[in-house]
Amino acid sequence: MLKVLIANRGEIAVRIARACTDYGVKSIAVYADADLDALHVRLADEAYGLGGNSPSETYLNADKLISVAKKSGADAVHPGYGFLSESEAFARAVQDAGLIWIGPPPETIAKLGDKLEARKIALQVGAPLVAGTSEPVKNVQEVLLFARQYGLPVIIKAAFGGGGRGMKIAWRMDEVEELYHSAVREAITAFGRGECFVEQYLDRPRHIEAQVLADTQGNVVVVGTRDCSLQRRNQKLVEEAPAPFLSDEQRERIHAAARDICAAAGYVSAGTVEFLLSQTGAISFLEVNTRLQVEHPVTEQTAGIDLVVEQFRIADGMPLSLTETPRAAGHAFEFRINAEDVARGFLPSPGPVTCFSAPSGPGIRLDTGVEEGSVIPGNFDSLMAKLIVSGSSRKEALARARRALKEFKIEGLPNVLPFHRVIVEHPDFVEDDEFRVHTRWIETDFAEALTTFVRSEPVSDSSLVRCAIEIEGRRVMLGLPPKLLNGLTAEVISVGSIQPALASTDPAVVYSPIAGNLLAWLVEDGSEVREGDVIAVMEAMKMEMQVLAHKSGSVSLMAKSGEMQKQAGAIARIN
Repeated sequence: MLKVLIANRGEIAVRIARACTDYGVKSIAVYADADLDALHVRLADEAYGLGGNSPSETYLNADKLISVAKKSGADAVHPGYGFLSESEAFARAVQDAGLIWIGPPPETIAKLGDKLEARKIALQVGAPLVAGTSEPVKNVQEVLLFARQYGLPVIIKAAFGGGGRGMKIAWRMDEVEELYHSAVREAITAFGRGECFVEQYLDRPRHIEAQVLADTQGNVVVVGTRDCSLQRRNQKLVEEAPAPFLSDEQRERIHAAARDICAAAGYVSAGTVEFLLSQTGAISFLEVNTRLQVEHPVTEQTAGIDLVVEQFRIADGMPLSLTETPRAAGHAFEFRINAEDVARGFLPSPGPVTCFSAPSGPGIRLDTGVEEGSVIPGNFDSLMAKLIVSGSSRKEALARARRALKEFKIEGLPNVLPFHRVIVEHPDFVEDDEFRVHTRWIETDFAEALTTFVRSEPVSDSSLVRCAIEIEGRRVMLGLPPKLLNGLTAEVISVGSIQPALASTDPAVVYSPIAGNLLAWLVEDGSEVREGDVIAVMEAMKMEMQVLAHKSGSVSLMAKSGEMQKQAGAIARIN
């Protein structure tokens, strides 16, 4: 390969562009309108516009992406993670266009992307598994039947999904119906298919995963393990490698199961096999992610390997540079720096970044897609950057993490830095002899109060004389003499920014809790509701959220399903 189209955005696009330079190939970036001057666009060798701002008309539009690849002269496509990275159809379309697909074969993506098929493969190779349905459930009655047979809690999961989307946990029979419909809605929105299956849910498990590399010669190597238990809404916040506090027997069983599953599926490229580890020590296969993971840097830091460059080598037909699992060198943590308001339940909070001062020093790596002056749009994922901290031991890595998180400063919008600073001091997370973190720890055991990060107003830069423009779909830089700017005025608009919440002046009004899409009303106009009822579902930055009735009464709908809403905008009245 000579020229790689990066079919993604943000920090992962930056990461891949840098790997392209290291490997000696050219990088081609693509961008939505809101990303015209994004960091990944400026770091790539060339950049082309996709036209539009929604995921469906930009980074999810396979036709546009392949068209750009041909126009730019790219001969390979790297999908990163998210978006189309686990799409069999996109992988096949790339290959049908005569381009190199940097990832597993389309048929392998289809086989393992179907969670039920992946379960069957896991059973065939003897991997540990909890009870689950062998086919997608047809309706909510089948979910209820499974729950009565195997007991609560149960987890409803998108059969063709991943990343925590389309995944709902039912703890009571009376919530099964709404959670099933919610999982289907999320699955359709995120993956285009709504089929779901049901499994027994292991309460308070750890989330353990194995990083796998496989080449076209049939070699499969487990590069190492990670612990990704610190999550909210099934979305990871902190990851570490190698997974701590495992016995040799547990680690070997995870390695063997991951290796056998990938070998049986004919896997090629980088992939991750995920498991749950119960409080009793039982291990259960979860799923295979047929792509690069967000948390791949912690494995790179401890295994001494560049996983993206390794993907390039595999796509070029070269054998793995590893022949066996490397001995872990020290320990590493990754802290996801998301644009989310911790004090408001980790609500996505797009807006301007008025200050971005990153830490440095021994053991510090920062993978970022933003910088000071960037604007985080509301249409895409809330991830801004990843802080990766490594040391000779878990204890040293934690000490460095405390230092780095203290130095890190982001202003202009809420973010999760306050949460991370508390986590690296919390006994449940840092104590070697009492590691008590599990996948629902934040929702059940974490009780610390965290204040909202102060949001600053965006500041316009009147000294700007260079700007990015688009000519025939290609991004170019335009330099303007300062005199041409004299006398010109412009209204500064923060794309997708959240306005401060308004104090309610009408106690009957239901205000939108976020800036986002009103996916669906769950009540009809004029119907009676009780305080605490779920009356609507909204979505922002790929996360689905419920709107609750703040009082009992008759509801009058003031907004339509499918329309974007401003934060604190009136969407209904309850009289």
